[in-house]
Amino acid sequence: MAILENLVGEINEVLWSYLLIIILIGLGLWFTVKTGFVQFRYLPEMVRVLFDKRTISAAGKKGTSSFQAFAISAASRVGTGNLAGVASAVAIGGPGAVFWMWIIALLGAATGFVESTLAQVYKVPEKNQYRGGPAYYMEKGLKKRWLAVVFAITITFTYGLVFNSVQSNTISLAFAGQFDFNPNIMAVILVFLTAIVIFGGLRSIANVTQIIIPIVAVLYLGIAIYVLLINITAVPAMVSLIVANAFGIREVAGGGFGAAIMMGIKRGLFSNEAGMGSAPNAAATAEVSHPVKQGFIQALGVFFDTILICSATAFILISAGGYEGSEADGIQLTQNAFAFHIGDWAGIFIAIAIFLFAYSSILGNYFYGENNIAYIKESKVALFIYRIAVLGMVVFGAVATFDLVWALADLTMGIMALINLYAITKLFKIANRVLQDYMEQRKAGKDPVFYRDTLDNQDGIEFWGREQTSEKEY
Repeated sequence: MAILENLVGEINEVLWSYLLIIILIGLGLWFTVKTGFVQFRYLPEMVRVLFDKRTISAAGKKGTSSFQAFAISAASRVGTGNLAGVASAVAIGGPGAVFWMWIIALLGAATGFVESTLAQVYKVPEKNQYRGGPAYYMEKGLKKRWLAVVFAITITFTYGLVFNSVQSNTISLAFAGQFDFNPNIMAVILVFLTAIVIFGGLRSIANVTQIIIPIVAVLYLGIAIYVLLINITAVPAMVSLIVANAFGIREVAGGGFGAAIMMGIKRGLFSNEAGMGSAPNAAATAEVSHPVKQGFIQALGVFFDTILICSATAFILISAGGYEGSEADGIQLTQNAFAFHIGDWAGIFIAIAIFLFAYSSILGNYFYGENNIAYIKESKVALFIYRIAVLGMVVFGAVATFDLVWALADLTMGIMALINLYAITKLFKIANRVLQDYMEQRKAGKDPVFYRDTLDNQDGIEFWGREQTSEKEY
């Protein structure tokens, strides 16, 4: 295990220090400028689309509702990254890491918009649902089946296996720290609960996540806001500390500056997933009248995840102190911080909350793998083997070390992001033209409906014909 951990760590050093930091920030800026600052200019429109009654209840025979697609992607986003990931970022990179989490979210929202819009454009209708995501737009838009297969394998391994081991690891640590709960027993419980849902299919996942995520997120945010309110006078000082640590001379001289950037971007990307190519798999399943609607909703999800939930966790950690040099791992730091502010009962709440957050993430992660296995080849045998492998990695994560599972997650998500970012950069003109079509219709006072003949190049777009779109009632 130690040899594997060291090897993965060395690869991550190169991948994150010299490639991904530059590419993620650079492309985030490029998408932001080229789309006319879409994530800021159209924020009110994003909120309107999310809470439109048709968005919430308009699931058709083939797809989930747009709100359910948001819930599936949120199930993967909201969870371990927001509680354990933020804690490890602050512990290793200092308070300045939070600033870089904000940056990667603000810029990444534009990236998230582009990838999810493309997922809708290139989605494929099946008997009782839609399929789509990066593998589909790589094959149909880029005409590179080989690259699509590589990505499909990568995301299946990353989410279905590695990331699910991170989720179960975090649950195990939280319950071991709070209740001295045996990790082996927790592994059995998680396998049982996961198996029940993943053998039930996509709609089962959507139905579970759309109930769990809003309730748990509201409860967590409510307690976090309460903690912030009773410490409101310290918030300006914390913001100042975060910014100072992000750019401070002391951090530059001591090497902390680089650690703050690297940890902030690593954990920010793990948390909000913008550009990784994960959320588009959920975005493609939605029944919407225009691809941009789902692009907006997924961009909003990036803000919801990082600017709201991650920031709340970070403020509570920083104000509690004690994270520097602590031997506690990830989620245990968050539990300690909440207990510091409002008593030991808060540690119990965090343990339960992370159980629900991370469990829903296991379900969302599983779906991404299933979607991509179906892309490679429709096979009941392959799907069954994948499901068993998912359950196996849930067990592995529950009993493995914290550092190993996170190192593996950093490696696989970095590779996945590089492949997806290449694809959406090449296809950006399509997404931008679709955005222009949406805004032209909104300015005309219409509820936008997209037809593929709006585009000069319709090659590879199987849906969005006038005969297909007109038969829907949105």
